[in-house]
Amino acid sequence: MFMKTLTIDIPDTFGLNDNEVKMALASKLYETGRLSLGQTATLTGYSKQTFMELLVEYGVSLINHSPDELDDDVKNAEKYCL
Repeated sequence: MFMKTLTIDIPDTFGLNDNEVKMALASKLYETGRLSLGQTATLTGYSKQTFMELLVEYGVSLINHSPDELDDDVKNAEKYCL
């Protein structure tokens, strides 16, 4: 697997560490649907479980469905409810 390396110059006065920057980028890529949960966990170096827990700190919901998609899911679930 090929990898790209991204170098970002961040002034020390910003008080950000490498993990915070990776997490901010990954959480936005997950939130916008560009990458899956597993892909973003890999990008950050965290397990899926840890990444899911950290998403809360970045204000990102694990459920990225529109209200219409959620309504469809509920209707489908009702069809199969015993």
